[in-house]
Amino acid sequence: MSDVDLPARAHHLPAALVAAVGTALLVLLPAQLGEEGTLAAVLVLQAALVAAWGPATGLRGSAGVTALGLAATAAADLVLLLPAETHLGHLLAVPGVAFVAAVLHQMVRRAPRRDVVGSLAGSLLLVCAVCGLAVLLRLPDVAGGARPAATAALVVGAALVAGRLVDAVLPRPRIAAGVDHGVLGIVVALLVGAGVALLRHTPGGLGDTLSSVTVGLVLAGVAALIALAGGYIAAGAAAEPVRRAPGSTVAMPVLQAVLPIAACGPVAFALAVQTVI
Repeated sequence: MSDVDLPARAHHLPAALVAAVGTALLVLLPAQLGEEGTLAAVLVLQAALVAAWGPATGLRGSAGVTALGLAATAAADLVLLLPAETHLGHLLAVPGVAFVAAVLHQMVRRAPRRDVVGSLAGSLLLVCAVCGLAVLLRLPDVAGGARPAATAALVVGAALVAGRLVDAVLPRPRIAAGVDHGVLGIVVALLVGAGVALLRHTPGGLGDTLSSVTVGLVLAGVAALIALAGGYIAAGAAAEPVRRAPGSTVAMPVLQAVLPIAACGPVAFALAVQTVI
């Protein structure tokens, strides 16, 4: 029998499904509804990530962490949508205020306050993640139309799904003991991401082609790296079944699929500033 047992692999297929659904939302809703569709898709992903965060990570003080995540979601989206002229730099106010709120949350927790550092770090990572998803609200404005945003979503989604499917079948060579991710899955994710970017590429010169391939590799690389981090989270949760929260089986694939998409939001924005994806 494989040294990676079947229950440990079981989260790959649900995570691939969630990644596919999230990608479909980010591509189809904006195409049908415009900016309202983009907002709806981002809100769904943010809400799903916030709801899954506590059960998936098993953080102490999860109720407060969830409340902080919801507040950060509302603040990040409003900061980028309400002003007539907004800049991405305005979004920095959200994690800044959230840091203070997260510290206050730890102070008001009931004694004994176990794992303060882990709870604080987890809450701030959640805030950064929902802010990363909020960046997708401004990506079409910067890159000129909805196509770059759709391309970024397709590249990231395809890379995540491909990597998950490979790891579900053959997680080799193993990245680390207890983590059911393999080098092959990462390589396939990179190749698929670059391929999707190339397929979405408008025919042009060699420089444009290389630029599209580079964009695909960068986005797919970030997605694969954060997906691997999700594998470490799953391995840590499996090693401490006492701290496993109700609903963690459902929540873990959501975290593993949506967190990489959130991490790719700011990266896609930076790439869009430099070149049309």
